[in-house]
Amino acid sequence: MKPRPLALEQPLPLAQRPGEPLAAPSDWSFELIEQYHRVIKATAERFGLDTYPNQLEIITAEQMMDAYASVGMPVNYRHWSYGKEFIATEKNYKRGHMGLAYEIVINSNPCISYLMEENTLAMQALVIAHAAYGHNSFFKGNYLFRMWTDAASIIDYLVYAKNYVAQCEEKHGLDAVESFLDSCHALQNHGVDRYRRPSRKSLAQELSERIDREAYAQRQVNDLWRTLPRTAAKEGVAPEAKRFPEEPQENLLYFIEKNAPLLEPWQREIVRIVRKVAQYFYPQRQTQVMNEGWATFWHHRLLNTMYDDGYLTDGVMLEWLTSHTNVIYQPPVGHRAYSGINPYALGFAMYTDIQRICEHPTEEDRQWFPDIAGKPWLPVLDHAMRNFKDESFIGQYLSPKLMRELRLFAITDDEKQSELEVSAIHDEAGYRRVRESLSRQYDLGQREPNIQVWNVNLRGDRSLTLRHFQHQDRPLHDSGQEVLKHVARLWGFGVQLESVNAKGEVTKRFGVQAPTGA
Repeated sequence: MKPRPLALEQPLPLAQRPGEPLAAPSDWSFELIEQYHRVIKATAERFGLDTYPNQLEIITAEQMMDAYASVGMPVNYRHWSYGKEFIATEKNYKRGHMGLAYEIVINSNPCISYLMEENTLAMQALVIAHAAYGHNSFFKGNYLFRMWTDAASIIDYLVYAKNYVAQCEEKHGLDAVESFLDSCHALQNHGVDRYRRPSRKSLAQELSERIDREAYAQRQVNDLWRTLPRTAAKEGVAPEAKRFPEEPQENLLYFIEKNAPLLEPWQREIVRIVRKVAQYFYPQRQTQVMNEGWATFWHHRLLNTMYDDGYLTDGVMLEWLTSHTNVIYQPPVGHRAYSGINPYALGFAMYTDIQRICEHPTEEDRQWFPDIAGKPWLPVLDHAMRNFKDESFIGQYLSPKLMRELRLFAITDDEKQSELEVSAIHDEAGYRRVRESLSRQYDLGQREPNIQVWNVNLRGDRSLTLRHFQHQDRPLHDSGQEVLKHVARLWGFGVQLESVNAKGEVTKRFGVQAPTGA
């Protein structure tokens, strides 16, 4: 792997001040977009932003809605859920209930940024700075994306996935493929490796290995389900005492792909496709505050620098600042637009605050952040971007000053108590409690149930047992029964789910019988 460039200590000076600002009509042209892009790129290089090569594409509002619906990807396999999302987005947009994103950016190499043709020239400049240099540098630099995704191969793999699913629909029928995808999608958040780094393979490797993989998987399944009681007895182990798997497995889709006894080869490949796409999005679910904050910080920094250097007119400056202000607006609790903490607002505020701590630290900052107070801000921000996810980023860098500005405090809601308790206010202990509480809210373990493959009845009815490990004794929602039906469809036999508390006690059981015809 090519070593990454070192972060600059300070921004590089401007080579030559322009004689006049860039042209700034409201309507854009390809030539003007290229002129703005050249200056944005040169400005980003002065700050040492390390990005993938950029590919800018102009699309219509309808194409933007289509990209919305297919989870922001330029190409994807067909599924009714994408069409449903498209119709809902289209209706809300036409009724004026929502605006469209100004851009969509793809974590690929080259990095693809979509600009909506309805944007003004000022908004196109904002999008290029935000997506093509902010998000792009985050995708390339952050450790989760470097470890868990392969930007160079994702587009080719999605083209392969689309074509493969289409072939399956033609060969096995639309209904069969669609219902199978329904079940895979229901489990896609439980189809990722959280701790083990997945292997990186090019599309050519995937295609060349598919036939061998299908044959090998079938041999493995045949070996697993072959009944050999005498072998077990010879080893001195009672058949019922042998657990499978020997250790709990967190990746449900991977376990089903490798071990489900009744799946046909095309079904195993679809399970694999869904889990590989889910793995691609896994880092994005853990870095929304950091990613959006980083992109917002850099579009703000780059465009302000261009204005100071004489490249932007006052009109362009005011237009993008209006949009920027709307993006980082934090509605108060009780406001009809309130839906929690705005990740753009929190992320932008934190990166800006880190720069302040580096450049103008107070005595409080020196006590809380002795390692970064007074240090050059560019390498400090670069280190923060590369080495954290939302949970640890907030736990490491949220300052008392920012907690006061955002008016953050903690409330304890104990079901055993009749009243809420204000458990953390703005004092030394309270700041640490607030920071810890907010950090935990971005832990996927807090937001998603921890469900693992526990056991398979190899010698009996072939039923699959899953275990839910409760977080702080939080029970599983009753919808778990419906999700189990999808597990049973993929597994082919009965499925049980045991919900276990911190003491290891099973507090609730769910069960689904084998699908009809299994």
